[in-house]
Amino acid sequence: MARVAGLRPLAAAANLAAPGERPRTARFAGGGPLMAERAGDLADSIRALDPEAVGCVSVVIPAAGEAETMPELLRRVRAVLEPRAKEAEIVVVIPSPEDPTGRAAESGGARVLVQKRPGYGGALKEGLLAARGNYVITMDADLSHPPETIADLLLHRDDAEVVIASRYVEGGSAVIPPVRGVLSRILNFVYRWALAVPVLDMSSGFRIYQRRVLNELETEGETYDILEEILVKIYSLGWAVAEIPFGYRPRAAGESHASVVGFTPHFLVTLFRLWRMRKLSAAADFDSRAFDSVLPPQRFWQRRRFRIINEFAVDRAPRLDVGCGSSRLIQWNPASIGLDLAIGKLRFLRATNPLLVRGTAFRLPFADGAFRCVVISKVIELLPPDPGLFLELNRVLEPGGVLVVATPDYARVQWRAAEGLYRWLLPAAYGDRVVTRFTRHTLTEALAGAGFAILEHRYIFGSELIMKCAKREERQLSEEPGARLPAAPAPQRGDGGGASRGRSTARKPGGGSSRPRRSRRRPSGAK
Repeated sequence: MARVAGLRPLAAAANLAAPGERPRTARFAGGGPLMAERAGDLADSIRALDPEAVGCVSVVIPAAGEAETMPELLRRVRAVLEPRAKEAEIVVVIPSPEDPTGRAAESGGARVLVQKRPGYGGALKEGLLAARGNYVITMDADLSHPPETIADLLLHRDDAEVVIASRYVEGGSAVIPPVRGVLSRILNFVYRWALAVPVLDMSSGFRIYQRRVLNELETEGETYDILEEILVKIYSLGWAVAEIPFGYRPRAAGESHASVVGFTPHFLVTLFRLWRMRKLSAAADFDSRAFDSVLPPQRFWQRRRFRIINEFAVDRAPRLDVGCGSSRLIQWNPASIGLDLAIGKLRFLRATNPLLVRGTAFRLPFADGAFRCVVISKVIELLPPDPGLFLELNRVLEPGGVLVVATPDYARVQWRAAEGLYRWLLPAAYGDRVVTRFTRHTLTEALAGAGFAILEHRYIFGSELIMKCAKREERQLSEEPGARLPAAPAPQRGDGGGASRGRSTARKPGGGSSRPRRSRRRPSGAK
């Protein structure tokens, strides 16, 4: 079984099995549990038996004082790799040339590196940099990681960009002293809870990586804390992480180099550093996590915005979500097309949304009149003032199509107070990126100038403005001045409205009430 966080939908994913092995059933978690049975059809079976499907596999083994276990380890590793990979290499990283582990590794056919950086973290980092494979496996040298589990890792190599051999998923186990076991579980729980990364065994060093995720990775850890750092940074870049069960065994010889208590200061420093990183809006899952924020006002705000936008949007119509981020708003509607410049956020959405485009709101890569509904939520205030933005949104809508816009109203005292509180609680969030400060008056003017009729508007806490507009028919357009956007960041007064909910007297094109039809589906998240 494989437990996967942030996984894209899996269809006919390839497996790798030695002759006589059956492809396994995988269980996936990430935005809700999914089940996927391996089809086992002829094409998959042929590919599963073909080492060409894997290419080159590198196994990286940091080792210090492990000369006694090295011969057996290398023999068993090679026995697993030979029928499963077109090419394989074993890279053993030792702390000094005097360590007899190096001679034992060379005798077994491994490539030996002498590390220049200190500690386990330095050895692992240098081994990953030196590995040439398109799949890279890391493991310990003391036989506590059974080499035969490499076969399971290869079976699931394409389930996610990182697959962890886990002690703590269903079917996993660990034969270790009770005190060490309790401390390990506490460590993993604290990291998982504080950093909001849904992985049960973050401290396992038995993993397989796809080469591409390592190419953009920068690490700082010098001890075993590098394992959590690598995982959290990969997840924050939007890559998927999976766990499969394995049985951790006592080391075959020698004494353990790991000590949860001894490395506690390193773990705490790394935890704080990663916690600060996870608060940045650049994290791939930042928008998605906001829906479940531990801060009640933020959680309420996100869910209220979600409900209003879905009430305003055209029911059951595929919509374009411009600047979608990783929000629950688009996750809730898999038929939507998500557009964003942040590649990490689009990676994260693979779990729920197959239709994703990297692009800019100023040049939408879609045909004229392609959509019945376009949503742009909490985006326009982050963009420079340009009338072309709303004209471009108008272009991709069909006549009578609906545009839903959400942005703070800077004429409202409530928003200025809320923004100050938001900056104080989440200083690294989106607040520092605001470049255009809209009011209800300036937004209405800009939308009207771009050919939109305002149908309805509502407020969240009397501060964030959400507008529902319709693209006017050509015959309805009159000679009007061009759209004007606020050029200065200073808040503008003149709204005059104090109600948290309001409607204009404009009616939908073709007559009929402007009151939106409420969706019957219960939302499961929000932006």
